[in-house]
Amino acid sequence: MKYPDNMLEVGSLLPDYMGFIFWEKSARYFDGTMPDLPKSIKKTGVFVNESISVIEEKIAKYDLQAVQLHGQESVAFCSELKTKLAASIEIIKVFSADENFDFSVLEPYESVCDYFLFDTKGKLPGGNGTTFDWKILEKYPSTKPFFLSGGIGIAELDSINEISKTNLPIYAIDINSKFEIEPGLKNVQLCRDVALQRLNATTNATNKTLQ
Repeated sequence: MKYPDNMLEVGSLLPDYMGFIFWEKSARYFDGTMPDLPKSIKKTGVFVNESISVIEEKIAKYDLQAVQLHGQESVAFCSELKTKLAASIEIIKVFSADENFDFSVLEPYESVCDYFLFDTKGKLPGGNGTTFDWKILEKYPSTKPFFLSGGIGIAELDSINEISKTNLPIYAIDINSKFEIEPGLKNVQLCRDVALQRLNATTNATNKTLQ
């Protein structure tokens, strides 16, 4: 998110997380004023190979509840960051995935982050607006909950509903570029539509279980 009025509009839909990119090369780079958002929303700072001191500075300035590490942050870096941050601040470590992704790299990170996030491998940090082949997640060896990201739009909802029925520990769905009018400016109606569809899918799954 980049624009305060747009943050408030999307915030009214009560997403669980709202992201703010603190990588200066991004078209979504945020360095403005953040409005008062509902307390249930976890404000998440997105960083790319940033220093711990800068991450701490942004957490304090914007009262962040989570950090998303989108670069080549090492296990040692994540461990040091975890020891310096309050226990309530979540650490999300991002991994760019393709058909050759080596899932064994995840194990050392399990104890130093709260969640993984998988997006599409590309030229830039981030999902680059395209999806990867989610079938590779069948090889996921961990019980660590993860975010699913990378080019997710309305058209992908049916596939998400199907993969949600598996035993994979999918914790959250990360939406971004396919819900934008321009970088950092979200289409509120599209966000509302996806929120309603996910709610209906969850409700139907719950009803089926109860029956």
